[in-house]
This record gives sequence, C-alpha cells and structure tokens, in this order.
Amino acid sequence: MNNSIENALIDLKELLGKGKFIEAMEKYLDDNVILQEANNTPKIGKEVALNAEKELLDTVTEFIKYDIKNISISGNTSYYEAIMEFKTNDGQHHRFEQVNRTEWKNGKIINERYYHA
Repeated sequence: MNNSIENALIDLKELLGKGKFIEAMEKYLDDNVILQEANNTPKIGKEVALNAEKELLDTVTEFIKYDIKNISISGNTSYYEAIMEFKTNDGQHHRFEQVNRTEWKNGKIINERYYHA
C-alpha cells in the first residue's frame, strides 16, 4: 500500500467524519483537480469545487455523519466506500452510499469520481 495515500485517507476520514469538508478540500485538492459526481459535468479546479461545496453546505442544517470504509489502494489510485448523511433547510434528510475513486499526485487529489445511490 502507498503509505502517503493511506495516511491522507486516515486524515480525510477524520476530517470528513467531523463534517470538516471545506478544510479537507483545502488541504487535499490540487489546484487543477477534476471532481465528477457519477455522469454529471465535472467540476474543474479547486476554487470551482470549493464554491460548489460551500453552496451545498449553506443548505445543511444538521450534519449527521460521513464514514469511510473498505479502503483499497493501487498505485496512485484509491477506492473506498462512504456513507454520508445530513439534513437540509428544506426539511429533507439525505443519505448517500457512495464509492469514491481518487487519483493522487504529490499528496493531492488530482481526479476524483464518485457514484452514489
């Protein structure tokens, strides 16, 4: 296993588990990152991704959890399952079970795609 990626994932699990999404993104996203949710249009660039995340978080009234499990690392690519739960200001309770595929370079995320149900 790639120890630097494994250590980053342990740190991400802790940050995301506490709902510190912006802090995690600021720390681990490469400036030219490409983030893509399923088949949606990719978000290109750290600032674009941060702005989109801030817009989403502005609607969150209660963070419930983010848990990472079943981590696998192959070369500079990691995979993991995650469960994310939160409530939004429209009264909706959201629960996502997703799989993340992440490409790393120099300790930063350069490309990430996630699929959820």
